Amino acid sequence: MIRKTLVPLCLAVTALAGVSGCGLLGGDDDPAAQAAKQPAAHSSKAPGQELPYDVAPLLHPAKDYFGVAVEGAPSSMKPVDAFAKTVGKKPNLVGSYSAWGDGFNAEGAQHVFDDGGLLYVSWEPFKPGLDKIADGSQDAYIKKYAQSIRKTNVPVAISFGHEMNGHWYPWGTKDTTPETFVKAWRHIHDVFQDIGATNVIWVWSPNVINPVKSVKLKPYWPGDAYVDWVGVVGYWTQTGAHTFETLYGPTRRQIAAFTDKPVLISETSSEPGERRRADVRALLGGVEQDKHVIGFLWFNIPKRADWRIQSSPLALAEFKRLIADDAFGFEVPRS
Repeated sequence: MIRKTLVPLCLAVTALAGVSGCGLLGGDDDPAAQAAKQPAAHSSKAPGQELPYDVAPLLHPAKDYFGVAVEGAPSSMKPVDAFAKTVGKKPNLVGSYSAWGDGFNAEGAQHVFDDGGLLYVSWEPFKPGLDKIADGSQDAYIKKYAQSIRKTNVPVAISFGHEMNGHWYPWGTKDTTPETFVKAWRHIHDVFQDIGATNVIWVWSPNVINPVKSVKLKPYWPGDAYVDWVGVVGYWTQTGAHTFETLYGPTRRQIAAFTDKPVLISETSSEPGERRRADVRALLGGVEQDKHVIGFLWFNIPKRADWRIQSSPLALAEFKRLIADDAFGFEVPRS
């Protein structure tokens, strides 16, 4: 098994802008492994009386997250089970999309947690605008969302306003400013803290800079106190970059100048074509070898292209071979 070692960024491809939702821990000395052996919290205890789930052990895992976004999940885990059967391993990170104004999918979060995983929510503020979020006029909704997460009391990763450095979303470069984005992010985070919803992992997720090189990332950074993971969105396309370094490297070097937070490849897939098998090898090999990258989330939904790994038999075979490595996947601790 290849263990994570400090190597230069190597291996990847240009991101397909806007294809997203709308656009192990092994060994007895491993803290998470030990936590997983502990009994679950007593269900007879009212959620409000329990301490918030402590996400700290999940921030720097000894093994890599293996994530997927599939249609129908997490309201149902059957699509995740079907994907797991297809690739030969169960994901422990399940991606989902939540529009601003939607309620928190508490039942779905519980489903994922009961299955040994972590729910990842891409929270998309299509309206009423980041300025309205930043000025406090949306606080009733934010508080309700935070209270639902606190009451459910399972770990949840939230990426607010992903791909903010692109122009294809209303919270992006055409319709708002970096200052407003940061103000909105910090305000949401502060409301969650006031509610006591500390069972959240906050993920700041820019698109790779390849298609938007003129947009600098640092002005969009909320600060280390407001972010737990850096999520990098980047897709492998037939005409784009074809190594891990060329796809993700320029973005990561820019980010490394202002933070050393763990990096998650928070949304990715490979466009069907003759290079797909090599793309899969580059992605999984790059994630496993880079000690600063803690995993990836595969977008397995047909949207403008058939991103499903099962649509390409050779690429699927390579995915199955590589994801079988013990470096990928682990059971999220119960408490």
